[in-house]
Amino acid sequence: MVITIIYEEFLFFHELSRDWIDRKVVYSTLLLYRRQLVLRYLSISSSVLTSKKVIKMSRPLHRGVPAIRVTSSSNGLLDSQVKEQTEKEELDRNQSSHSRHRLTILLLKSSLVVIVILALTGSFWWTLSISTSSRGHIFHSSRRLQEQLVSDLWDIGELSFGTSRMKEIEFCPGELENYIPCFNVSENLDSGFSDGNEYDRVCRQRSRQNCLVLPPMNYKIPLRWPTGRDIIWVANVKITGQEVFTSGSLTKRMMMLEEEQISFRSASLMFDGVEDYSHQIAEMIGLRNESNFIQAGIRTILDIGCGYGSFGAHLFSEQILTICIANYESSGSQVQLTLERGLPAMIGSFSSKQLPHPSLSFDLLHCARCGIDWDKNDGSFLIEVDRVLRPGGYFVWTSPLINVQSSLRNKEKQKRWNFVRDFAENLCWELMSQQDETVVWKKTSKKTCYNSRISGSGPSICSKVQDVEFPYYRPLQNCIGGMHSRRWVPIEERATWPSRSNLNPSELALYGLHLDELNEDTANYRIIVRNYWSLLSPLIFSDHPKRPGDEDPSPPYNMLRNVLDMNARYGGLNAALLEARKSVWVMNVVPTTGPKYLPLILDRGYFGVLHDWCEAFPTYPRTYDMVHAEGLLSLESSQHWRCTMLDIFTEIDRMLRPEGWIIIRDAALLIDSARVLTRRLKWEARVIEIESNNDERLLICQKPFFKRQPS
Repeated sequence: MVITIIYEEFLFFHELSRDWIDRKVVYSTLLLYRRQLVLRYLSISSSVLTSKKVIKMSRPLHRGVPAIRVTSSSNGLLDSQVKEQTEKEELDRNQSSHSRHRLTILLLKSSLVVIVILALTGSFWWTLSISTSSRGHIFHSSRRLQEQLVSDLWDIGELSFGTSRMKEIEFCPGELENYIPCFNVSENLDSGFSDGNEYDRVCRQRSRQNCLVLPPMNYKIPLRWPTGRDIIWVANVKITGQEVFTSGSLTKRMMMLEEEQISFRSASLMFDGVEDYSHQIAEMIGLRNESNFIQAGIRTILDIGCGYGSFGAHLFSEQILTICIANYESSGSQVQLTLERGLPAMIGSFSSKQLPHPSLSFDLLHCARCGIDWDKNDGSFLIEVDRVLRPGGYFVWTSPLINVQSSLRNKEKQKRWNFVRDFAENLCWELMSQQDETVVWKKTSKKTCYNSRISGSGPSICSKVQDVEFPYYRPLQNCIGGMHSRRWVPIEERATWPSRSNLNPSELALYGLHLDELNEDTANYRIIVRNYWSLLSPLIFSDHPKRPGDEDPSPPYNMLRNVLDMNARYGGLNAALLEARKSVWVMNVVPTTGPKYLPLILDRGYFGVLHDWCEAFPTYPRTYDMVHAEGLLSLESSQHWRCTMLDIFTEIDRMLRPEGWIIIRDAALLIDSARVLTRRLKWEARVIEIESNNDERLLICQKPFFKRQPS
């Protein structure tokens, strides 16, 4: 078979050199051939590896066959002769088998070398035979194809080395159970970071660990929503009793530590503090209560230093989507506990870099004793708040610094408060109300306000070069951003939720989209979600797997809570899950290498973030119930695989909870490669064909629950 394929390879390039006139046909033919070549060699390598594995498994059984029991001592010589003869036959068979497999592997390796030489030589000769007028048009594509072909053949060559390259990935040491790449405080301190910058996200080349993170010793599967919102298992998070009771945050204090659980029960007397606090904020804005937030244009809230998410948990019943961001913490993490409760959260810092969100993203920003000194760093933290806040949006700040009577007795506090108040005024924020320790500002809805300021009285407006709409951890700016965005629309002029999720044609035109495209995307995801939900059952991995639309009952509406969409496009999965009344929230991620539709997702009233999937996502291990990726592998493949598929999959495993689900939809060839990797990750996996699309496949996986053994 190997010799036959080498001969076919030579004939292919010989025939190809005669048909150089149609450049598009040649290039597409080369691409198709490359895919076929990869599949054929994968099948050869897999068959060889499989046969080797079968041989290894069969040896113990073979050795046990001649074990004949003889009771008489006079038969000792006969027994010895039979045993020697049997062992000799076994040795001969093993040596013969090994010789055959060594010869097969040698032929495969030799054929790879020959094919690489033929491919490159044939392609080079074919390129030289093209006329000068045609050569310039296809040189780039031909060069790119050569590089990809060599890369694929190299991957096939790695498979030919045997099971040593395909062994399962080992588990991480116990001390890495809460491991987050890109967040290493001690290493940052050694590198000279200080003044809070040591908590910054720094992705170094060696920051990724090629191992699987195990859960803590007594880890338990989280309780389903909404019970899991109010009760979490102590063993699932890293926190001490002292951290629970000594926290200074308002929302952190509203919790009770029991024997095996942390309780945030709404029946607690302390919970009334969150309800009263939310009611106070609504009145300060000019509303009757927090149930009127939606009517005031408030749908998405960024809660800075959120405690453990009680503010957002209370507002969730009012259809307000609150996302928590807080610094990385090695213990007692606000983000980890908030996610464990089934509430949106991610690691984020105001210390030195811009947040990975577009300008004009949120309706309200909230900081209740969040630990940020807003008067420091020449007001750049307040400038970042202004950048991500929509026109007409609100900034709510609760701090002892705001208490007037306390500030009058302390000159330093009064000086700090005066700086923040004056700087906010220069940002064109209107001070709406001030009560006790809480103050509410409203960002201007009119751009003319900035031109009416006294010259030199505040930060300048960013130039078009500085005003980047899609910043990805850029340094903080000292100028006002978002002014050049076409999305400058006051929140009171936007449609209220849930109508906001259906953008009108003029809003879609900002992104170069038509209403038909969004409607088609929504309709497709309705069907996709219905099929996905019917597949989320261990029955999918049985000998008679569950198919989409089977008669068996689907999982309950609250089977999943935290969902991560790795390539969210327009937010279609999020929209379909909410329309189907599933009790989920979705972290919509837009890859840095793909189309930038993140502002569209945010304008629809969902939450989203920009991210590079060759880097670790800013979250703790075991925080998502399901990870979805449609077209992500094709996207990374088009970028020449800046990182390996295994790098992406180990990051998925780190983020996923035990017994969590992975759904990957992509090109058939990429799904076949991904299916091989699932064995190394110890995932249960099955490939499903898509009836409406023969070029794509669906890979459904479930992460097993591996319990840590006592040392």
